[in-house]
Amino acid sequence: MRFPRYLRVLLAVGSGATLALSFPNYNLPLLAWLAVGMLVLASAGARPIESLLYGFLHGIVFYPVCLPWIAVVMHQYGNVDPGMSAGIVSLIGIAGGIVCSIFSLCVALAARKSAALACGLAPFLWVSLEFLRAHLPIIGFPWNLTGYAACGSLALLQLVPLTGIYGLSFLMAAYSAMLAYLVIARTQRAWKLVLVGWALLILVAAVGRYLVPRETPRFVAHLVQTNFPQSEQYPARWLEIHAGELQELERISVDAAKKTPGLIVWPEVPAPFSFEEPAFAALATHIARDSGVDFLVGVVDWKRDANGQWIASNSAVLLDPSGRRTFTYDKIHLVPFGEYVPLRRWLTFASRLTADLSDFTPGSRYGVGHLRSVETYAPSAGPPFGVFICYEAIFPGEIRRFTANGAELLINISNDGWFGRSAAPAQHLMMARVRAVESRRWLLRDTNNGYTVSVDPYGRVVASMASDVRGELDAPYDFRRDLTPYARFGDWFSWLCVLVSVALIVVGVRRKTIAS
Repeated sequence: MRFPRYLRVLLAVGSGATLALSFPNYNLPLLAWLAVGMLVLASAGARPIESLLYGFLHGIVFYPVCLPWIAVVMHQYGNVDPGMSAGIVSLIGIAGGIVCSIFSLCVALAARKSAALACGLAPFLWVSLEFLRAHLPIIGFPWNLTGYAACGSLALLQLVPLTGIYGLSFLMAAYSAMLAYLVIARTQRAWKLVLVGWALLILVAAVGRYLVPRETPRFVAHLVQTNFPQSEQYPARWLEIHAGELQELERISVDAAKKTPGLIVWPEVPAPFSFEEPAFAALATHIARDSGVDFLVGVVDWKRDANGQWIASNSAVLLDPSGRRTFTYDKIHLVPFGEYVPLRRWLTFASRLTADLSDFTPGSRYGVGHLRSVETYAPSAGPPFGVFICYEAIFPGEIRRFTANGAELLINISNDGWFGRSAAPAQHLMMARVRAVESRRWLLRDTNNGYTVSVDPYGRVVASMASDVRGELDAPYDFRRDLTPYARFGDWFSWLCVLVSVALIVVGVRRKTIAS
């Protein structure tokens, strides 16, 4: 189908905008079912060189509209002026636009053979490029993948234990590409395909939610929301200055555990917490001993490397009921330009972004800890759990490793205070919630100021706490041992999409070459 150039531009811009508006805080998820098809229509029939522009326009619109909070964080906490902050967000859009240009180019090349080939290629290629976004070195950033827009449907969400989030992205891209084929082909058969597909989706979403099982949890954890204001710098006497607030948090934690014995969790380090600081070490030990339960807390953990140099890590530390340190997890996937500066030798300007933030050393082990104070069917060491920290929640292929390594419970500690009251905390929760379903594990998510929740293995938020308050959430949870296909085999579906994409592109190009 031949569209005028201005219409192709509008379709490309519209595809980026509709996909961005599908996510919090816009919350128009049905638009995501149109986005990929709009980009297919913009690209199919266009000259290959011209098609690059349409994919680029999609990315340059999607990222700034969807992620404006990045500029706020850099300006408020990175001492970056508003103009430069906006420029960096634009660079993210440019990088995303380059990736989307690959999609548009391949669709345009396939469409030279047939519209059916182009539309058939689209969902496989779309997932392949989302998979690429998660694995690019340094700039890999799989935030708000297309499939997350459908995770509000409890029924559709049950696809992810098989395929990971990429299966939902494929489903949405495939339906959207089918809509594009309807516009191009204009046949009665195409109309029937779309109507049948739409009817099936509505039926599954409407009826399937009632078929999703419910679990009755046997245990309660105490998720403590510390609600400390976010700060760029902390004075040397911070613990002394805030002694009253820390005593309040100690009381909240111990009283809750004495009332209902259960694991106590504090969030990702919300203040200068470190076991190398005697006052904090004493506080944490008292909480574990006085409550008589396990205590998991986020800290800055200092240790010596192989050369004897002191290094810091963003860590989660578990104390057993005697106050003894029994497990430490060091955050592996650090935030570029937030927790470390990649390519520091060349990117000297980036020091401004981390001038007042910690420069952490990444961990290397997806280890599991054991809860000593929980009596279950598990071995005497206590039931195993995996903990991941903040930003790591957006990487499905990494979080599944905890479950594959034996974790029967997932815990996510985070400090979303950096985001303020932007859309980021809701987007972050949306993605963390999917991690629970992919592994069929209960997820306990504890944050500094929201959102603190308990999520069941099917994606239901079964308990939550109000944002921006200090307090404790009695969070129900349980343990599971079974392994989902995704937890066991990882990103098999994404790799399948990569192989099919390559095959379809090769077939399309070869046949076109022979025909010419």
